[in-house]
Amino acid sequence: TEIKMESKRVKMSVRLNHGFSQESTEAKNAFACHRCGKTFSQKGHLKYHIRIHTGERPYKCPQCEKSFTQKGHLRDHLITHTGERPFTCPQCGKGFMSKENLNIHIKIHTQERPFTCLECGKTYTCKGHLKEHLGAHTGEKPFTCPQCEKSFTRKGNLNIHMKTHTRERPYTCPQCGKSYTSKGHLKEHIGTHSGERPFACPRCAKCFTRKGSLNIHIKGHTRESPYTCSQCGKCFPTKAHLDSHIRIHTGEKPFTCPQCGKRFTQRGHLKHHIRIHTGERPFSCHLCGKGFTQAQSLKFHLQFHSGERPFGCDKCGQKFVLEKNLELALLSLYTFIWFCLIKL
Repeated sequence: TEIKMESKRVKMSVRLNHGFSQESTEAKNAFACHRCGKTFSQKGHLKYHIRIHTGERPYKCPQCEKSFTQKGHLRDHLITHTGERPFTCPQCGKGFMSKENLNIHIKIHTQERPFTCLECGKTYTCKGHLKEHLGAHTGEKPFTCPQCEKSFTRKGNLNIHMKTHTRERPYTCPQCGKSYTSKGHLKEHIGTHSGERPFACPRCAKCFTRKGSLNIHIKGHTRESPYTCSQCGKCFPTKAHLDSHIRIHTGEKPFTCPQCGKRFTQRGHLKHHIRIHTGERPFSCHLCGKGFTQAQSLKFHLQFHSGERPFGCDKCGQKFVLEKNLELALLSLYTFIWFCLIKL
C-alpha cells in the first residue's frame, strides 16, 4: 500500500512539473479587468481591483466613518484608533501597526535595499518607495484630487492633501493643542517643544526633525540638483523647490491671507505672516523667555546669549551675529572708500 501511494505521488509530481511553466503563466493571466485590461491570478484580486474603478468602499470604520476597499485595510486602520502596535522590531524595540511596515523597517538595520531604479541606480527598501521615486523621472502623478485636480505621486500624499479641503486635523499636540493633518507633521512639530532632532547629517552633523529635511540637506553636499528651471536653467534638489522658484518667473502667488488678503509665493511665508495677525510666537528662548515667530529668529537670538559671532570680516577681523550685519558693514566700508577716491 505504501509503495502504491509513493508511486501515485511521483506520477502526480511528474504531471505537475511537466506543465508547470505553461499553467503558471496562464494562471497569472486568468482574470482580466474589462476596464483597463490588467490581469490577475485570482478572482478575488480582480474583485478588489475593480473597486478602484467603481469607487466602491464597502468596509466602513465604526469610529470615524472612513471606508476601505478591503477588509484587511479596515483592520489595519482600526489599530490607529486603539494605538496598538503589535509588531515589534527585535533589534531596537520599535513597534508597528502592521507586519509589512515592520519588514520594511528591519531593512534599515540589515542595510538591505533590494529595489533599484534602472535609470539612476538609486536603491530602496520597498517597492512603494521605488515607485514613488520613478515619478521623478517620468513626471507621472497618478493620484488626483477630485476637488482641485492637484496630482500626487503617492496615494498617502493625496490623502493628506484632501484633509486641507475637509479641514480635518486628527493629530493634536498634547502640549499646545495645535492640530495637524498627518502624524508626521505632528511629530515634526513636537520637536519644536522637545528640541529633539533625531536625523543627523553624516557629513556635517547638522540635525533635523524630519528625514525628508535631512535628505534635502544632504543634496547640498552632493550637489545633486536634478530639477532644472526651463526658463533660467537654475537647478534645485527637489521639485517643490523648483515649483516655488518658477513662481518668481510667472508672478503667481497662490497662497492668500484670509485676514488681509496679502498673497504669497510660498505656503511657509503665508504661515509666518499669519502670526502677525494672531500674535503667535511658538519659538521661545529658554534663557530669557522671549518669543519669536520663526525658528531662525530664535537661533540668531541665542547667539546674543552665547556671544557667538560666526560671520567675520576678512579685512578687519570684526565679527557679527548675522550675515546681513557683515554685509552692511562691508557696504559701508566700500562706500566710504569710493567716497574718498572721488574726493581725490
